[in-house]
Amino acid sequence: MDFTPTEEQAAARDLAARIFGDLSTHERLTAAGTGSDAGLWKELCAAGLVGAVADIGLLGLVLLLEEQGRTTAQVPFATSCVYGLLAVAAHGSPGQRERLLPGIADGTVVVAGAISGSDAKAISGSDAKAGSASGSASRSGPASAPGSPSGSVRLYAPATREPVTREPAATREPASGKLTGVVPVVPWLRDATHVLVADDRRRLWLVRAAEAAASEPVELTAPWSAGRLTLDGTPGEALGAARAYDDLLATARTAFAGLQAGVCAGSLARAVEHTNAREQFGRPLAAKQGVQLRAADAYMDTEAIRVTAYEAAWRRDEGLPYATHALTAAWWASEAGQRVVHTGQHLHGGAGADLEHPVHRHFLWGRQLDAYLGCGGEVLQELGELIANGEAET
Repeated sequence: MDFTPTEEQAAARDLAARIFGDLSTHERLTAAGTGSDAGLWKELCAAGLVGAVADIGLLGLVLLLEEQGRTTAQVPFATSCVYGLLAVAAHGSPGQRERLLPGIADGTVVVAGAISGSDAKAISGSDAKAGSASGSASRSGPASAPGSPSGSVRLYAPATREPVTREPAATREPASGKLTGVVPVVPWLRDATHVLVADDRRRLWLVRAAEAAASEPVELTAPWSAGRLTLDGTPGEALGAARAYDDLLATARTAFAGLQAGVCAGSLARAVEHTNAREQFGRPLAAKQGVQLRAADAYMDTEAIRVTAYEAAWRRDEGLPYATHALTAAWWASEAGQRVVHTGQHLHGGAGADLEHPVHRHFLWGRQLDAYLGCGGEVLQELGELIANGEAET
């Protein structure tokens, strides 16, 4: 395996680093609050970085998300690339790709992805003649994993169409259906024009955010705009075949692990700068062995997140199985990620407790991504079951 970026990937990464570094300043982040920075989003799309992901692959996206994480830039870059551009490019019909990809690339279409929650409750369907999915709604996979099926969503097929259980052929228009239920948490819902959800049969559906029955804001650990989405007979169009969900979940885990690597790198960089500048008893804090050991452990954790995310992304781009590698990256991002952002805040001493300090934003993002990827125990259990069942890739 070779993780060396191609010329195109390196150029995109360097451009992203320059744009994020110039525009994602502490002052602009403070002004944005929980909203996105519209000016930064416009600049990223105008530079072609969103559209470039289709060419530079998942490894290229991981490189870009590292740069976003370093600055904790308030834009829906990760979600629209994962649940929008890569999902549609890989699993959309020709009509869907032609209709959606240009808008995703130029930023006029923003796709958010749903997360299932442990408190989700199924909504019973009232449209009997439409034919509901048999049985009660159920969950599968980690409750907080990115792209995991929103177990609260139940599916209804319109009476005038073919049953939604069919898998649309690549040359056909995608099947349509009606979705009823509650998606407890959708990050970046305020910015989204479309939301990608999964039903209890692991089928992916695109719904227009404006056509949802209701949406209400939800407060997260990180300052991301998020909402609770209520669907009540909301029209949706199928995306991909049966295996599309599995690929999306592995893609999301890999991409958000890359984002966590950037968050950790940014937190550690701030800690190194602070401990070199701050003196105690006439010596920089960085000269103390205890500080050096904490920083070294954080560096090794960050590198572990990065290399496992690179490996999973590289395997996807090469057409190799990568689901267990994505789980490995998610485990490192969850377990090691929270250690690193705690270290970054701790090494700032009293300043790290200041809610207005830039390092605190890294702390909040790191903890949010820890929860978003699923707690380490859940991820490790899922990985262990794959290994025990002989389903792990080598």
